[in-house]
Amino acid sequence: MLDVRRLRLLCDLDRLGTIAAVAQAHSYTPSAVSQQLSTLEREAGTALLERTGRRVTFTAAGRVLVAHAETVLAALERTTAALAAVSAQLTGPLRIGAFPTAVRTLLPQALVSLGRDHPALELRVTELDPVAVPGALRERQLDVGLVQDYDLAPAEADPGLETTALLDETVYLAVPADTGTATVSQARNRPWILATPGTLCHAVTLQVCRAAGFTPRMRHQADDFATVLALVAAGQGVSLVPELAVGTPPSDGVTLVPLPYRRRTSIACRKGAAAHPAVTAFVAALREG
Repeated sequence: MLDVRRLRLLCDLDRLGTIAAVAQAHSYTPSAVSQQLSTLEREAGTALLERTGRRVTFTAAGRVLVAHAETVLAALERTTAALAAVSAQLTGPLRIGAFPTAVRTLLPQALVSLGRDHPALELRVTELDPVAVPGALRERQLDVGLVQDYDLAPAEADPGLETTALLDETVYLAVPADTGTATVSQARNRPWILATPGTLCHAVTLQVCRAAGFTPRMRHQADDFATVLALVAAGQGVSLVPELAVGTPPSDGVTLVPLPYRRRTSIACRKGAAAHPAVTAFVAALREG
């Protein structure tokens, strides 16, 4: 009989690439992960991995098992969802991961609605960059989360997750008012306000600027868009901001130039969990808000 916990480790190895990364994700030692995978090989009755020094690659059998393991894990999620649907009320924790702008603008009303309609549901919100949400879902640190991609930086499909579209937004170039800057190319010699390296916003800004033929010169680093817009208004630089981050009316001292790029936000959960009553209630509350 194949152990489900070990199947999860095998899928995580496929996703993360190294035993060390899997160990870090689960707070195990690399030795413990290796032992669990060796036990899984004995359960499967065949070699799943080829080890060359510290490098590990999948055998043909390993690849087959990973594909089927994703199906097994999704079936378990569907089973959990079906059992939860039998209950008369929603109870227990619902762990939500969302980027800061969404926590400020999208989540408050949804949380109020969920708390009113499902008082026994324990709502727990964690601020996370969209890049970190898939891993947190896979590692069962979250039950549902908001992920993003841009038309110029489409997300790769994750076989262990499923998504529901939520928002499609315009991306703006934010510049100090009355500067006459109307395109990204015209901002090549201006200082830039960039997000933290490793975040999706940082990567997308670099891509937009490189498409215009230059690398942005960073003056300030900020992840909160309210801070970014305040710095732009103070003449400290230019930046890219999504529609959701723009106030109504827009910040004084800032001119927003619409760009031919779109940012898409989706609600993600583990494959098979979309029918869980708590997840469906969250999606409905977020859409209604």
